[in-house]
This record gives sequence, C-alpha cells and structure tokens, in this order.
Amino acid sequence: MKNNRLHYFSALFITLILGVLSRKITYIPLFIGDVLYAVLIYFGMRFLFIHLKTHKTFLLSLLFCFSIEILQLVQIDWLIAIRKTTLGHYILGEGFLWSDLLCYIIGTLIAFLIDWKFIKTQNSNSL
Repeated sequence: MKNNRLHYFSALFITLILGVLSRKITYIPLFIGDVLYAVLIYFGMRFLFIHLKTHKTFLLSLLFCFSIEILQLVQIDWLIAIRKTTLGHYILGEGFLWSDLLCYIIGTLIAFLIDWKFIKTQNSNSL
C-alpha cells in the first residue's frame, strides 16, 4: 500500500514539474499544460483515494476537471481575485474553453493508461 502511494506521489510530482515548465517555456503549445493538468488530477486522486478502482478514479478526475472548467464561467469578485494569484491561476484557470474539455479527456485517459500499464503492473509484480 505504501509502495503504491509512493508511485502515485512520484507521478504526481513529475507531472507537476512538467506542467509548470510547460507554462514557462514559450514554444510549448498551451494545450499541453491542460493535458498535464488532467494527468496531475488523476494521479492526485489515485494518491488520495488509493482503494478506489481505476475506472472510478478516471471518472472522478474527469468530473473534477470538468467542474473546474465550468466554474470558470462564474464571475464572482472573490473568485476572480483568487484567479489573479499565481496559484489560483494554475488551479482554477482563467476562462472557459471547449477545447480544454477535450484536453482533460485526453490527459485523464493518458494517466489512466499509464496507471494501468506501468504502475498497476509494477505493483502486481512486486507482490
């Protein structure tokens, strides 16, 4: 169990670094950051809810990402103030885009496949 959490934390940390770098390096397309955001959310969910089945984690992560994107349609003063901070901007985004929903589907699917093919396989081999 502890080994599983370590794998998910490592994947989470690497994805976080790649996501921040994708926003700092100008020649990387912006949609890569959105895909990595979904990957980050998936591995974060796996880290927090280790006993949840992978397909449920997939759906929960997608629901979370979609909720954050739809929340960008809400324009409340205090929410706008949070979005203007660096961390708030990274977590909550800035404006709603339909293309982001596609990026979230792709990112969550990539993370699910990485989990299924590499992390789950590695953990079952170590038992």
